Amino acid sequence: MNTWFQQNRFLGTSLIVSALATIGALYFLVSARSGFAEAKARFDQNAGELSRLQRLAPFPTEANLRKMKTQAEDYGSELNKLKEDLKTRVLPVVPMAPNEFQSRLRQAATAIGEKARANRVKLPDNFYLGFDEFAAALPDTAAAPILGQQLAQAELLMNILLDARVESVTSFRRVPTGAQRPAASPTPAPATRRPGATPAGPQLMERNAIETAFVSSPGAARRALNQIATVNQQFYIVRTLHVLNEKEKGPPRDAAAAAGGTATPPAATAGATPASALQFIVGNERIQTSARIEMVRFTF
Repeated sequence: MNTWFQQNRFLGTSLIVSALATIGALYFLVSARSGFAEAKARFDQNAGELSRLQRLAPFPTEANLRKMKTQAEDYGSELNKLKEDLKTRVLPVVPMAPNEFQSRLRQAATAIGEKARANRVKLPDNFYLGFDEFAAALPDTAAAPILGQQLAQAELLMNILLDARVESVTSFRRVPTGAQRPAASPTPAPATRRPGATPAGPQLMERNAIETAFVSSPGAARRALNQIATVNQQFYIVRTLHVLNEKEKGPPRDAAAAAGGTATPPAATAGATPASALQFIVGNERIQTSARIEMVRFTF
């Protein structure tokens, strides 16, 4: 044997290497086949479990069901608290007849006129807080309570402008809705809904708008807008806002500054302080503010 191996050393080495490679290949093949069998068994088990779960009718456990009910009750309680809080930020709807609304309108117009004269605020002629059509005509019986609420909202808004001491209110126009006309109108035909369209859900709030414009100093306009945004009695939304300065151009440069600052300032008079020589170049002008303010009414 040793003699043959010695005589055929290359062939013997090749046979030994081939035998070892064959044994290793067989080992890896057996191992891979075993791993494949285990993986296939796990896959078949998981696929069977998934198929079983898909055929089952889902039903929550008692613990999850109790937890879900508790969460739903907590959510409903917090939602009711939010609704009650929002209702306190809207002026209430008071039942009233059409003649009572007209009487209330005249009283409000008189009170606003007297307060405007006391605060030296100029109002438009024949000012009825945007309810001019009801000065001589009665509203519908069904619309009178809603109009009464809007009148209170408009009166509160006017009081804010008067308390801010604006110089004049140039316009104060209410944007009426279809249900608030002074005379009865025929019932409109119901709107047709397209086939397959999703019906609209319940309307949770209604909005009526006041378009107003007033002239004031920048400080007065700032006070009025801040008060409108933070008043607690009524929820207002400043939808659009335009501010126009009466001076379209900026202040001219001082002659001494234009010359390079070489001019000598005039001598101070006796007893005058340095602060008395200060001249403010901005902040003393008047501005005209135009705004569209929405008055929200919650219907839930």
